Amino acid sequence: AAAGACESTANNNINKNKPEREDNDMLSASRDVLVVRDPVVPLLSPVSGLQPLSWSGDHRLAVCTSGSLTLLELVCDIHSSKQDLTLHRTSIPVPREAHKIPVGSPAEVDEAMEKFSTHPDPTVRQDFLADTVINPSVGAHKGVKYSSWSPLGCDSAGRCLLACLMLDNRLTVHRSHKHLEWTTMVDLSKKYSKRLEERGYAKKDNKPPEANLLDFDELQRRFRMQTPLRMEWSNIYSMRHVQQDNSCVNVDMVLLAVLMENGDLVLWKFLLPFTKGEDVEFYDLFESGVTRPSDLAWWEYENEDRRMSGLIIGSEVGPVKIMPVNLSKVKGYFTLRQPIILWKECDEIPVENIQCVPLTHPILKTSCSLIVASRGCYIFWCLLMVSPAGLNVHNSHLAGLHSLPVVSLAVSRHSVTFYACSTDGWVTKLTPKFTENSLIFTVDKLLQPEALTGSRIHGISVSHNEAYIAMASTQGLAGTIHPFRRTYQVHFLALKAPETAAADLLSSPAQSLYRTMDLLDLVRWNVLKDKCIPAPLQDELDRKIQELDTPYLWRFKLFLWRILLRSLQTHLVDHSWKSTPVEKVFVMGEAAEEEEGEPDGGNEGKEDERMAEVQSLIRTMETHLMRANMKKVLGVVYLNTWIAKNISIPTCGLMDYLSKDPNDRSSEVLIGHIRNKMNKQTFLERCILCRAVLPFTDHKRAVCENGHMWHRCVLSYQACQTMTFRCCLLHDSIARLPEPEDPDWIKKILQAPCSLCDSPLI
Repeated sequence: AAAGACESTANNNINKNKPEREDNDMLSASRDVLVVRDPVVPLLSPVSGLQPLSWSGDHRLAVCTSGSLTLLELVCDIHSSKQDLTLHRTSIPVPREAHKIPVGSPAEVDEAMEKFSTHPDPTVRQDFLADTVINPSVGAHKGVKYSSWSPLGCDSAGRCLLACLMLDNRLTVHRSHKHLEWTTMVDLSKKYSKRLEERGYAKKDNKPPEANLLDFDELQRRFRMQTPLRMEWSNIYSMRHVQQDNSCVNVDMVLLAVLMENGDLVLWKFLLPFTKGEDVEFYDLFESGVTRPSDLAWWEYENEDRRMSGLIIGSEVGPVKIMPVNLSKVKGYFTLRQPIILWKECDEIPVENIQCVPLTHPILKTSCSLIVASRGCYIFWCLLMVSPAGLNVHNSHLAGLHSLPVVSLAVSRHSVTFYACSTDGWVTKLTPKFTENSLIFTVDKLLQPEALTGSRIHGISVSHNEAYIAMASTQGLAGTIHPFRRTYQVHFLALKAPETAAADLLSSPAQSLYRTMDLLDLVRWNVLKDKCIPAPLQDELDRKIQELDTPYLWRFKLFLWRILLRSLQTHLVDHSWKSTPVEKVFVMGEAAEEEEGEPDGGNEGKEDERMAEVQSLIRTMETHLMRANMKKVLGVVYLNTWIAKNISIPTCGLMDYLSKDPNDRSSEVLIGHIRNKMNKQTFLERCILCRAVLPFTDHKRAVCENGHMWHRCVLSYQACQTMTFRCCLLHDSIARLPEPEDPDWIKKILQAPCSLCDSPLI
């Protein structure tokens, strides 16, 4: 591919806007003034790592500290009336045992250590003694170096996996199979060290090394080829897998790219859903040739049926390039012929915080990629466009944004907005705008909140839908004096107004409340604060329901009325402390007594009446969603049961429940088809304690004639008569666990999210 560079000065690529305060809340874009949300989360250990914050697609924030990897999960609680953020806090502790990198037999290692610790050449001896990886006795640091989240849908619950890199160079992968519980699935450092040991620490060409450990260069090579610097997850790929009976099935996988200190790129393949550590396979190894790598990011290009993938590597001395990744087994993927040089100048300015966003050029109507990275006080950007003539590269730098080095760079992939932050706490918003030949950036300086004035910022991260920005901070200088004691905190700041969040929810392409939970939390905050649903939002939602009538819109409406009910209950509790005296003395006459006595009782009656109306509407919406899901389940039953047989889904009970509504024509037609296939057979659910029949009178629970009550599965509507079951993330419903004898189509039904709130069942 041909590559042409078009460099331009920074002043020609910046449109600067001064921050302006706005008094109204109706905003069409992000706020100029960051609004601080409570609570402020204190950290038990100092922040560690160059990029300490990482926000996942399932709304979990990872904070790297010296004692543990702190995890904060944002939950849009429907059972709480507090206006503060609801955060579930967990942590992955730093292992106590030391991690040793194997480079040879113990006898050879001991001999090499003794030789180089007393080497007559002072340069060799000093290099050996100062290297904390080779010689950890000089004082290796403990803590978390970096964390990276996988895409959504990688574990059995459809959530994200977490890769964690410690400061002692231990790389592990974790998953949260149970609620608020983390499990270490695989130690990739140990797995890769074992592979290298079996290959005799050879390079990719499988040629055994000529030197031994008594050669200092060979000793350094073996350590550096096992020292991870960064790791990043790819997108989810689908492959065709041929089974033993020659049938083909689609198998999903995700790749984890690990950048080593010597410039090697190690790729690991994870088969999805990832449930066992044995499912990890070594995929490939690339030698990038970068001697001092600094950062890593995936490059994904897609244009109609042509797709390409690569890895962007930054260097501590300045150059940036893309290494090709061979995905020949993935349908529709092509491989780059050679690496792409994005920046070749060696100016000794390290490349950090690489971000890559796929775009569509609004003028040329072609697919392109925008790569942005921080280089000291500058912001490096590169625009890649693929045309019939080849690959065009446009690059430049933005200068004058910050007086101090940029410590963190976050991106919102939905609106293609970048946020850069320096140590002094100033956040700069960068919005790219295309021209015919290149692009320019509109720069907005976001006003610093008063709570963060004078603080030192270690890192920022933007939530999945750009609703919040998280900041890790500590005390700054008091004049010219450092604080005697530092405390570390995580602040959450709202980037969008609730009205903007509501508009994004109404037009969301995800059609999932769980995927847009950060936006949903802003709307929840607004309803609890104002104790009412905004009239424009309610009118627009009702109009969309009349036009589309999708389950997503009904769930959104149900959520709003549930939060409204919580706000009304809080309003009544706030007034319950006031005592009501039995005897009252009025200065006016009896008429005045009646006039003053009526309003209080009237208001209380109106509030009770309004609450009853809201509760009735909530029950109606829940019933509507449940009936729609029941018809969906019965449709799957009709398509997958070829003969009349007893299955775990209470088909007869569902049909009897749906037939209670005589106006539901679609249910009547579906029930008629299923009854013809069942051939007058009935399969009744029975209580496992007394063998009595469990009637299907309620979609939430089943009660037998002897009073034994069981909760019903929200997905299959079977009575959960076991000691273990799954619970919705918002504690809205439960679901049974899949059984080994269940057919695949029932297991697929049980993989669905909650039908009331879209949350996964854990």
